[in-house]
Amino acid sequence: MPLFLVILKRLLAAIPTLLAVSILGFALMRFDFGVVEIPWIDGQRHVIALKNPIDPLASLKRNPALTIEDYERERRRLGLDQPLHIQYGLWLGRLLHFEPLALAQGRWLDFFKPDLGKNFNNEDVATLLAQRAGNTLLLNALVILLTWLIALPLGVFAALRWRSLADRALTLISAVGMAAPRFVVALLVGVWIVKTGWLPLGGITSDNFTRLGFWDKLGDLAAHLIAPVAVLTFGGIAGLQRQMRGNLLDVLQSEYVRLARAKGLPEGRVVYRHAVRTAINPMITMLGYEFSSLLSGALLVEMVLNYPGLGQLTYKAALETDANMVMASLILSAAMLALGNLLADILLKLADPRIEASV
Repeated sequence: MPLFLVILKRLLAAIPTLLAVSILGFALMRFDFGVVEIPWIDGQRHVIALKNPIDPLASLKRNPALTIEDYERERRRLGLDQPLHIQYGLWLGRLLHFEPLALAQGRWLDFFKPDLGKNFNNEDVATLLAQRAGNTLLLNALVILLTWLIALPLGVFAALRWRSLADRALTLISAVGMAAPRFVVALLVGVWIVKTGWLPLGGITSDNFTRLGFWDKLGDLAAHLIAPVAVLTFGGIAGLQRQMRGNLLDVLQSEYVRLARAKGLPEGRVVYRHAVRTAINPMITMLGYEFSSLLSGALLVEMVLNYPGLGQLTYKAALETDANMVMASLILSAAMLALGNLLADILLKLADPRIEASV
């Protein structure tokens, strides 16, 4: 199947996925079916309360300075006085905002202009997401890059030295990395930074960042990224290295590798041109899923190390049932998953043209 057809099918298949995610997310955020009576086998009618336990306007109710009129006005502004399906329809209509006139005027980029709405503080959700998503993308992109650059060679190294002292040492280190929860490691790193003061803790830049020169800005940014990147990379290397080691060991014992060796091909060519190429294919699929977690994979570490990423923003919005903010984060994550799967299919096709990508 031509590559452009694969891309087109993937994009079309992503539409129902995004709709399903949005419906499920909205229902979980705003469900409120009141009290339901259910007849039971004993003839009694049991009452079940299907009300959302979190009230998004709870803080307003506790504010003695606000009147009932203020409360009702805010409730109408947020659309909470409408039935659930009407609220979802209004949200979806704002999201799918198209401007056909932009096409006629040649403004292609203005054709689709989704409106993500306002949060409870009347701040623009798209602006907030853009501010925080960039920090999270930078953090996780560095983590994925370093993890793959370190873990794959280590996995190959361990597989080629199976049961050696080096292999056992890497196995032990990997076990520690997989067993240690990342938020605990982040806590320990945070305490170490506070005690030593060697690195800045929290934030992504210093207060005087705008007054620094180019290289000083780069150094300041790197200093703030060292701790979260190191914590997340350490945990990621452990699992990926073990996966690569296991895949390569399986491939090295396959029939075609033994046949290649029997034909007298050089060992380096057998391993690095044939075996590693086959062993790395399942890892490319994993890369697609890791791409989808770029925006959400570092939630706990962001909170522990006070990194201003999307995780903190989404967590706070979920606690306040801020539907616009949470829904925007959900849709963004689902879109990243679809994009990650598409990216994995393309990379698999490029790495091994014999593989037929399918939807």
